[in-house]
Amino acid sequence: MFKHSQLESVKARVAHPAHAAMPLHARIQRAIRELIVDGALGPGKPLPASRALAKSLAVSRDTIEAAYAQLHAEGFIDRRVGSGSFVAQMKQFTSGRRLSRRDTLLCGPAPDLSRRGAAIFRSGGIREMLSPRPFAHGVPETRSFPLRLWERLERQVRKENGVQTLLHGDPQGTEPLRRAIADYVNLERGARATADRVLVLTSSQQAMSLCATVLLDPGDRIFMEDPAYYGARKAFDAAGLECVPIGVDREGLIVEQIMAAPPARAVYLTPSHQFPTGTTLALERRLALIEWAARHQAWIMEDDYDSEFHYAGKPTACVQGLDPHDRTIYIGTFTKSLFPGLRIGYVVLPPQLVKPMTVARTLLDGHTAPMAQLTLARFMEGGHFGAHVRSMRGIYAERLDVLAGQVGRHLADFIEPRIPAGGLQMPCVLTADLSERAAIDAARRVGIDILGLSALHAANDPQAGFLMGFAAYTPAEIEVAVRRLAEAFRTITRE
Repeated sequence: MFKHSQLESVKARVAHPAHAAMPLHARIQRAIRELIVDGALGPGKPLPASRALAKSLAVSRDTIEAAYAQLHAEGFIDRRVGSGSFVAQMKQFTSGRRLSRRDTLLCGPAPDLSRRGAAIFRSGGIREMLSPRPFAHGVPETRSFPLRLWERLERQVRKENGVQTLLHGDPQGTEPLRRAIADYVNLERGARATADRVLVLTSSQQAMSLCATVLLDPGDRIFMEDPAYYGARKAFDAAGLECVPIGVDREGLIVEQIMAAPPARAVYLTPSHQFPTGTTLALERRLALIEWAARHQAWIMEDDYDSEFHYAGKPTACVQGLDPHDRTIYIGTFTKSLFPGLRIGYVVLPPQLVKPMTVARTLLDGHTAPMAQLTLARFMEGGHFGAHVRSMRGIYAERLDVLAGQVGRHLADFIEPRIPAGGLQMPCVLTADLSERAAIDAARRVGIDILGLSALHAANDPQAGFLMGFAAYTPAEIEVAVRRLAEAFRTITRE
């Protein structure tokens, strides 16, 4: 028979608003099943007679009979003529007691993962903030996005293409978007692209994972900038690659270190705005890297994640456009230039990799949503993408100036800003007797998010500091957040 607490638990679960759409007998069946699964009702325990439970719950006996019949059909209870209903005998016991769901999670064996699965799990994955706060990095301004224009273009696409937008899409990407991407990177980034060399994906993160698994084997060496983008390092670690750190100076990746090291199968870099330092890879080093890759038949993975936003001087042509040997894979995304929820990225591939990479992509997620692709293609073809980028470039440049000025005014005793030539975040180096961990924790307590630099380094001597994103925050928001951060730092240094 139910204890009073168990009966009350059933009543609470049955009345829960989340289950309101379910039939009454299904709610009762679910409530009792959860008590069994959680271990609150152990094997062999009797259940109340259907008449008694119906009276306790103020429902009909037929309702209880329907719930018991379903529990019996699923194997959760045994029904014995003349004796009643009992929780079924199941094999999951510890010291005569069935493990509760919480006990199983806390005390059970580790999941039987593959080596790659375990590496992915240990990495912690990539977690983006759903509602970013100052100074979360890599977040674009979305409040001023021309949403009505986008919705109008989406309606046009739906009207012209009908149910075709509801079906499976080309795994390589829709032809209009691939053509628009090729035209854009050729004109703006100096790339050597055609529509048939573009593969549309959901993100640059997917592109890195795809490259790691299709082009490299576990144990292969890959050169990486040091410091480096954490998402790339996690993707390559999860693929079982040996990540070899290569230093970065004021001219970007130190290519001479690559020349002096044993060869690797690939190199990953962010040449336009090195993450996180913001430096730009010098032209001479780009050319030297291209020749190195050709000589060793290695791949160059060029992550051009936010190259649209350059605030000082002319942007340098992408590495892919300078590479006559077709050893460069150009990775781009619309997450930074438009909005994160779009979930469209792309790669411009050497011709020989298009089919293998497209086939591999079908095993991951099949295709990118056709509706979003066709809307984006129309947005680009109409000149709206270029206009939006130019508008945001001016806004972001102003916000970077505001942030640098506010940091100099209120945080000069604690940090030294390294003002970048482009991008969506500014690196800062700690100069006070304040640990990076203490700075991050103090910021979080006052509602501010900053990314520490130390974790982005693979070398033994990381530079303490943090990144401050500025693109998504108005000048007024930046000023308020900087003042709050300064007060937080002063508070902990006084302690």
